[in-house]
Amino acid sequence: MMQIFNYIGFILGYLLWWPLLIVKNFGIAIIIFTLIIKIITFPFSIKQQKSMAANQKLQEKQKLLREKYGNDRNKLNQEMQKLYEKENTSPMSGCITSILPMLVLLGVFYSVAYPLTNTLHLSSDSVNQAIDFMNSIPGLQQSSNAFYRQIEFVNIFPAIQNSSFVQEIFSASEIANISMFNQSFNLLGFDLLSTPSVAGGIYYAIPVLCLLTSIGSQFLLTKIQGNQMQGCMKVMLFVLPLFSAWIALNVPSAVGFYWIVSTVLSFVQTLVLQKFYNATKMGGKMEAQHVALLRLQEKNAQKLQ
Repeated sequence: MMQIFNYIGFILGYLLWWPLLIVKNFGIAIIIFTLIIKIITFPFSIKQQKSMAANQKLQEKQKLLREKYGNDRNKLNQEMQKLYEKENTSPMSGCITSILPMLVLLGVFYSVAYPLTNTLHLSSDSVNQAIDFMNSIPGLQQSSNAFYRQIEFVNIFPAIQNSSFVQEIFSASEIANISMFNQSFNLLGFDLLSTPSVAGGIYYAIPVLCLLTSIGSQFLLTKIQGNQMQGCMKVMLFVLPLFSAWIALNVPSAVGFYWIVSTVLSFVQTLVLQKFYNATKMGGKMEAQHVALLRLQEKNAQKLQ
Protein backbone atom coordinates (compact mmCIF):
# COMPACT_ATOMS: atom_id res chain seq x y z
CA MET A 1 0.00 0.00 0.00
CA MET A 2 2.81 2.41 0.88
CA GLN A 3 4.42 1.69 -2.48
CA ILE A 4 1.18 2.72 -4.22
CA PHE A 5 1.11 6.05 -2.37
CA ASN A 6 4.80 6.53 -3.10
CA TYR A 7 4.08 6.01 -6.80
CA ILE A 8 1.25 8.58 -6.60
CA GLY A 9 3.71 10.95 -4.90
CA PHE A 10 6.24 10.36 -7.68
CA ILE A 11 3.65 11.38 -10.31
CA LEU A 12 2.34 14.37 -8.34
CA GLY A 13 5.94 15.47 -7.82
CA TYR A 14 6.09 16.57 -11.45
CA LEU A 15 3.07 18.85 -10.91
CA LEU A 16 4.85 20.33 -7.88
CA TRP A 17 8.24 20.73 -9.55
CA TRP A 18 7.10 22.65 -12.63
CA PRO A 19 5.55 25.62 -10.76
CA LEU A 20 8.42 25.53 -8.25
CA LEU A 21 10.88 26.13 -11.09
CA ILE A 22 8.94 29.29 -11.96
CA VAL A 23 8.10 30.83 -8.56
CA LYS A 24 11.05 29.48 -6.51
CA ASN A 25 8.84 29.14 -3.42
CA PHE A 26 7.38 25.82 -2.33
CA GLY A 27 4.36 27.36 -0.61
CA ILE A 28 3.30 29.31 -3.70
CA ALA A 29 4.06 26.24 -5.82
CA ILE A 30 1.64 24.25 -3.64
CA ILE A 31 -1.10 26.82 -4.32
CA ILE A 32 -0.50 26.54 -8.08
CA PHE A 33 -0.29 22.75 -7.79
CA THR A 34 -3.63 22.65 -5.95
CA LEU A 35 -5.27 24.76 -8.66
CA ILE A 36 -3.98 22.29 -11.27
CA ILE A 37 -5.35 19.34 -9.26
CA LYS A 38 -8.74 21.05 -8.97
CA ILE A 39 -8.86 21.57 -12.73
CA ILE A 40 -7.94 17.93 -13.37
CA THR A 41 -10.51 16.60 -10.89
CA PHE A 42 -13.27 19.03 -11.89
CA PRO A 43 -15.09 16.38 -14.00
CA PHE A 44 -15.21 14.14 -10.90
CA SER A 45 -16.71 17.03 -8.93
CA ILE A 46 -19.41 17.46 -11.56
CA LYS A 47 -20.09 13.72 -11.39
CA GLN A 48 -20.44 13.95 -7.61
CA GLN A 49 -22.88 16.85 -7.98
CA LYS A 50 -24.95 14.79 -10.42
CA SER A 51 -24.86 11.89 -7.98
CA MET A 52 -26.20 14.16 -5.24
CA ALA A 53 -29.04 15.24 -7.52
CA ALA A 54 -29.86 11.61 -8.31
CA ASN A 55 -29.84 10.68 -4.61
CA GLN A 56 -32.15 13.57 -3.77
CA LYS A 57 -34.59 12.32 -6.39
CA LEU A 58 -34.48 8.83 -4.88
CA GLN A 59 -35.12 9.85 -1.27
CA GLU A 60 -38.92 9.89 -1.55
CA LYS A 61 -38.97 6.53 -3.35
CA GLN A 62 -36.61 5.06 -0.76
CA LYS A 63 -38.91 6.28 2.01
CA LEU A 64 -41.89 4.51 0.41
CA LEU A 65 -39.91 1.28 0.09
CA ARG A 66 -38.87 1.43 3.75
CA GLU A 67 -42.49 1.94 4.80
CA LYS A 68 -43.61 -1.00 2.65
CA TYR A 69 -40.80 -3.49 3.36
CA GLY A 70 -39.44 -2.20 6.66
CA ASN A 71 -40.03 -5.53 8.42
CA ASP A 72 -38.40 -7.60 5.68
CA ARG A 73 -34.73 -6.64 5.43
CA ASN A 74 -33.92 -8.99 2.52
CA LYS A 75 -36.90 -7.82 0.46
CA LEU A 76 -36.08 -4.18 1.21
CA ASN A 77 -32.49 -4.66 0.03
CA GLN A 78 -33.69 -6.36 -3.16
CA GLU A 79 -36.15 -3.55 -3.94
CA MET A 80 -33.53 -0.91 -3.15
CA GLN A 81 -31.10 -2.57 -5.55
CA LYS A 82 -33.79 -2.68 -8.25
CA LEU A 83 -34.42 1.03 -7.68
CA TYR A 84 -30.71 1.87 -8.05
CA GLU A 85 -30.51 -0.17 -11.25
CA LYS A 86 -33.66 1.44 -12.65
CA GLU A 87 -32.40 4.96 -11.89
CA ASN A 88 -28.84 4.10 -13.00
CA THR A 89 -27.21 5.28 -9.76
CA SER A 90 -25.31 3.85 -6.80
CA PRO A 91 -25.41 4.64 -3.05
CA MET A 92 -21.59 4.48 -3.02
CA SER A 93 -20.96 6.91 -5.88
CA GLY A 94 -20.59 9.95 -3.63
CA CYS A 95 -18.34 8.05 -1.21
CA ILE A 96 -15.94 6.95 -3.93
CA THR A 97 -15.53 10.54 -5.14
CA SER A 98 -14.92 11.68 -1.55
CA ILE A 99 -11.91 9.36 -1.28
CA LEU A 100 -10.01 11.17 -4.06
CA PRO A 101 -8.88 14.15 -1.91
CA MET A 102 -7.35 11.79 0.65
CA LEU A 103 -5.47 9.89 -2.07
CA VAL A 104 -4.03 13.19 -3.33
CA LEU A 105 -3.17 14.23 0.26
CA LEU A 106 -1.19 11.02 0.81
CA GLY A 107 0.46 11.48 -2.58
CA VAL A 108 1.54 15.01 -1.61
CA PHE A 109 2.95 13.60 1.64
CA TYR A 110 5.18 11.21 -0.29
CA SER A 111 6.25 14.02 -2.62
CA VAL A 112 7.32 16.08 0.40
CA ALA A 113 8.73 13.23 2.52
CA TYR A 114 10.90 11.99 -0.35
CA PRO A 115 11.73 15.26 -2.14
CA LEU A 116 14.91 14.06 -3.85
CA THR A 117 13.32 11.07 -5.60
CA ASN A 118 9.67 12.16 -5.89
CA THR A 119 9.88 15.93 -6.51
CA LEU A 120 13.35 16.50 -7.93
CA HIS A 121 13.23 13.01 -9.50
CA LEU A 122 16.90 12.27 -8.91
CA SER A 123 18.07 8.70 -9.42
CA SER A 124 17.53 6.36 -6.47
CA ASP A 125 21.15 5.19 -6.61
CA SER A 126 22.50 8.74 -6.30
CA VAL A 127 20.07 9.56 -3.50
CA ASN A 128 20.94 6.40 -1.56
CA GLN A 129 24.65 7.22 -1.87
CA ALA A 130 23.95 10.76 -0.65
CA ILE A 131 21.98 9.49 2.37
CA ASP A 132 24.75 7.00 3.22
CA PHE A 133 27.27 9.85 3.03
CA MET A 134 25.11 11.99 5.32
CA ASN A 135 24.72 9.11 7.80
CA SER A 136 28.52 8.89 8.01
CA ILE A 137 28.76 12.49 9.22
CA PRO A 138 29.18 12.51 13.05
CA GLY A 139 26.13 13.82 14.92
CA LEU A 140 23.66 13.50 12.05
CA GLN A 141 22.83 9.80 12.13
CA GLN A 142 20.37 10.12 15.05
CA SER A 143 19.36 13.72 14.41
CA SER A 144 16.01 12.94 12.74
CA ASN A 145 13.43 10.28 11.99
CA ALA A 146 14.85 7.81 9.47
CA PHE A 147 11.67 8.22 7.43
CA TYR A 148 12.63 11.84 6.68
CA ARG A 149 16.27 11.35 5.77
CA GLN A 150 15.82 12.99 2.36
CA ILE A 151 14.37 16.08 4.07
CA GLU A 152 17.34 16.09 6.44
CA PHE A 153 19.67 15.98 3.45
CA VAL A 154 17.91 18.97 1.85
CA ASN A 155 18.18 20.90 5.14
CA ILE A 156 21.94 20.38 5.54
CA PHE A 157 22.75 20.63 1.85
CA PRO A 158 24.32 24.14 1.97
CA ALA A 159 26.93 22.80 4.40
CA ILE A 160 27.94 19.82 2.26
CA GLN A 161 27.22 20.83 -1.34
CA ASN A 162 30.87 21.71 -2.03
CA SER A 163 32.19 18.39 -0.73
CA SER A 164 33.97 16.21 -3.27
CA PHE A 165 31.58 13.32 -2.63
CA VAL A 166 28.46 15.40 -3.44
CA GLN A 167 30.20 16.80 -6.51
CA GLU A 168 30.86 13.26 -7.72
CA ILE A 169 27.38 11.76 -7.33
CA PHE A 170 25.33 14.76 -8.52
CA SER A 171 25.69 16.80 -11.71
CA ALA A 172 26.07 20.58 -11.61
CA SER A 173 22.41 21.09 -12.61
CA GLU A 174 21.22 18.63 -9.94
CA ILE A 175 23.27 20.44 -7.29
CA ALA A 176 21.77 23.76 -8.42
CA ASN A 177 18.24 22.29 -8.19
CA ILE A 178 18.81 20.89 -4.69
CA SER A 179 20.24 24.25 -3.58
CA MET A 180 17.22 26.12 -4.96
CA PHE A 181 14.94 23.55 -3.35
CA ASN A 182 16.62 24.12 0.02
CA GLN A 183 15.89 27.87 -0.17
CA SER A 184 12.25 27.55 -1.24
CA PHE A 185 10.56 26.35 1.94
CA ASN A 186 10.12 29.58 3.89
CA LEU A 187 6.57 30.95 3.73
CA LEU A 188 5.36 33.73 6.05
CA GLY A 189 7.91 32.68 8.67
CA PHE A 190 7.02 28.98 8.48
CA ASP A 191 9.59 26.40 7.46
CA LEU A 192 7.39 24.07 5.42
CA LEU A 193 9.79 21.16 6.02
CA SER A 194 9.30 21.38 9.81
CA THR A 195 6.88 18.98 11.51
CA PRO A 196 4.35 20.67 13.88
CA SER A 197 4.56 17.93 16.53
CA VAL A 198 8.34 18.46 16.68
CA ALA A 199 8.63 22.22 16.05
CA GLY A 200 5.69 23.10 18.34
CA GLY A 201 4.65 26.71 19.00
CA ILE A 202 3.09 28.53 16.07
CA TYR A 203 3.34 25.38 13.94
CA TYR A 204 0.36 23.91 15.81
CA ALA A 205 -1.73 26.43 13.87
CA ILE A 206 -1.39 24.25 10.76
CA PRO A 207 -3.19 21.10 12.04
CA VAL A 208 -5.74 23.29 13.85
CA LEU A 209 -6.50 25.15 10.61
CA CYS A 210 -6.72 21.81 8.79
CA LEU A 211 -9.38 20.65 11.22
CA LEU A 212 -11.37 23.89 11.34
CA THR A 213 -11.38 24.55 7.59
CA SER A 214 -12.35 20.94 6.81
CA ILE A 215 -15.26 20.71 9.27
CA GLY A 216 -16.36 24.30 8.66
CA SER A 217 -16.43 24.04 4.87
CA GLN A 218 -18.28 20.70 4.86
CA PHE A 219 -20.83 21.93 7.42
CA LEU A 220 -21.48 25.19 5.55
CA LEU A 221 -21.82 23.43 2.20
CA THR A 222 -24.30 20.96 3.66
CA LYS A 223 -26.40 23.89 4.91
CA ILE A 224 -26.12 25.78 1.61
CA GLN A 225 -27.03 22.75 -0.49
CA GLY A 226 -29.88 21.87 1.86
CA ASN A 227 -29.43 18.14 1.32
CA GLN A 228 -29.22 15.20 3.69
CA MET A 229 -25.94 13.35 3.82
CA GLN A 230 -25.71 9.68 2.98
CA GLY A 231 -24.38 7.44 5.77
CA CYS A 232 -20.80 7.39 4.50
CA MET A 233 -20.86 11.16 3.97
CA LYS A 234 -21.85 11.74 7.63
CA VAL A 235 -18.83 9.71 8.67
CA MET A 236 -16.61 11.68 6.26
CA LEU A 237 -17.79 14.97 7.86
CA PHE A 238 -15.79 14.15 11.00
CA VAL A 239 -13.43 11.30 10.12
CA LEU A 240 -11.74 13.01 7.17
CA PRO A 241 -11.04 16.33 9.02
CA LEU A 242 -9.75 14.52 12.11
CA PHE A 243 -7.56 12.24 10.03
CA SER A 244 -6.18 15.15 7.99
CA ALA A 245 -5.46 17.14 11.18
CA TRP A 246 -3.66 14.15 12.71
CA ILE A 247 -1.60 13.79 9.54
CA ALA A 248 -0.84 17.54 9.49
CA LEU A 249 0.39 17.33 13.09
CA ASN A 250 2.86 14.55 12.40
CA VAL A 251 4.19 15.28 8.91
CA PRO A 252 6.08 18.22 7.35
CA SER A 253 4.08 21.47 7.41
CA ALA A 254 3.98 21.56 3.60
CA VAL A 255 1.45 18.69 3.65
CA GLY A 256 -0.85 20.48 6.10
CA PHE A 257 -0.52 23.70 4.14
CA TYR A 258 -1.58 21.84 1.00
CA TRP A 259 -4.66 20.50 2.79
CA ILE A 260 -5.69 23.97 3.99
CA VAL A 261 -5.32 25.43 0.48
CA SER A 262 -7.15 22.45 -1.02
CA THR A 263 -10.03 22.78 1.44
CA VAL A 264 -10.49 26.49 0.75
CA LEU A 265 -10.37 25.98 -3.03
CA SER A 266 -12.77 23.02 -2.74
CA PHE A 267 -15.21 25.25 -0.88
CA VAL A 268 -15.04 27.88 -3.64
CA GLN A 269 -15.32 25.19 -6.31
CA THR A 270 -18.43 23.72 -4.70
CA LEU A 271 -20.06 27.15 -4.53
CA VAL A 272 -19.45 27.48 -8.28
CA LEU A 273 -20.86 23.99 -8.87
CA GLN A 274 -23.87 24.85 -6.74
CA LYS A 275 -24.56 27.85 -8.95
CA PHE A 276 -24.16 26.17 -12.32
CA TYR A 277 -24.94 22.54 -11.42
CA ASN A 278 -27.56 23.05 -8.72
CA ALA A 279 -28.74 19.68 -7.43
CA THR A 280 -32.43 20.68 -7.41
CA LYS A 281 -32.34 22.00 -10.98
CA MET A 282 -30.35 19.01 -12.14
CA GLY A 283 -32.81 16.71 -10.39
CA GLY A 284 -35.69 18.30 -12.30
CA LYS A 285 -33.77 18.04 -15.56
CA MET A 286 -32.90 14.40 -14.91
CA GLU A 287 -36.54 13.63 -14.08
CA ALA A 288 -37.69 15.27 -17.33
CA GLN A 289 -35.13 13.24 -19.28
CA HIS A 290 -36.26 10.07 -17.51
CA VAL A 291 -39.92 10.74 -18.37
CA ALA A 292 -39.00 11.48 -21.99
CA LEU A 293 -37.06 8.21 -22.19
CA LEU A 294 -40.00 6.23 -20.79
CA ARG A 295 -42.35 7.83 -23.30
CA LEU A 296 -39.96 6.99 -26.13
CA GLN A 297 -39.77 3.38 -24.95
CA GLU A 298 -43.57 3.17 -24.79
CA LYS A 299 -43.85 4.64 -28.28
CA ASN A 300 -41.36 2.13 -29.67
CA ALA A 301 -43.19 -0.71 -27.92
CA GLN A 302 -46.50 0.37 -29.50
CA LYS A 303 -44.91 0.36 -32.96
CA LEU A 304 -43.78 -3.23 -32.47
CA GLN A 305 -47.29 -4.38 -31.53
